[in-house]
Amino acid sequence: MWNSLNVPEPVWKRDDLRKACRDRDVGELFRVLQRSAGATQSQLSSATDILQGRISEIVNGSRRITAFDVYERIADGLNMPDEVRVLFGLAPVRPLGVDHLGTAGQAELLATFPSQSNAVSDIQRAAATASMIEIVAVRGLGIVAMNDSLLRSVVSRGCPTVSAVLLDPNGEAAQRRAREVGESWGVFKSGIEFSVARLEELSTHTDVRVYFYDMLPTWRVLTLDDVQFVSAFGENHEGHTSRMYKIAESSHGALHRGFRRFTHELRNQAVRIV
Repeated sequence: MWNSLNVPEPVWKRDDLRKACRDRDVGELFRVLQRSAGATQSQLSSATDILQGRISEIVNGSRRITAFDVYERIADGLNMPDEVRVLFGLAPVRPLGVDHLGTAGQAELLATFPSQSNAVSDIQRAAATASMIEIVAVRGLGIVAMNDSLLRSVVSRGCPTVSAVLLDPNGEAAQRRAREVGESWGVFKSGIEFSVARLEELSTHTDVRVYFYDMLPTWRVLTLDDVQFVSAFGENHEGHTSRMYKIAESSHGALHRGFRRFTHELRNQAVRIV
């Protein structure tokens, strides 16, 4: 094991450090630690098991970190406090207020991400081996409709079962949601209809099921076998821009069980159209 770095507690509370963690900007994180904790490149290299030459490139901005396992290694090597790990998009080591010992000895709340864009690698990794993908969304454009959507390539390769529960484009809830996001009803509903058409294209080689629900959308849930990625819709933001939570099944945990029941009940009350 490499030598971990002891960072003074006040440094973890600095606004510039916290912003770097929220942005997953490792270069800025290292620069803050150099300025405020006196950390040398040699110490950062030893703590994170990253070659010193690459530490220099990261600090200078010519190299970026994108691999999830490296984020984990950095957090562990820096003895990152749980509240900062969460900002960094990682699960807390000692989660509070949730059942943290599930059937696999893992936390129910595995990770938090500032937005969906920060969770892409985790979602696609889970989807690559999933036998069932269930989507609860409004339009699903960024999830499956576009060629570069989050799960389009995965589903195109033939996930056995795909279920998408989308907002009824002709319902009152769709009209209200269109007003909330500043779109005309016609433009808004055409986005949902486009997603349905694109999902139908996949039905030649995948079991695709599409449903419409008619209630004001609150939760956006991606279920990939037993792992859920959950975010929320607000009056002024879409689900993909809100904070996202990665949740695993746990014997006593309430989150996974609650969202599973929510998605099943919503689907059971929805109208299947594909």
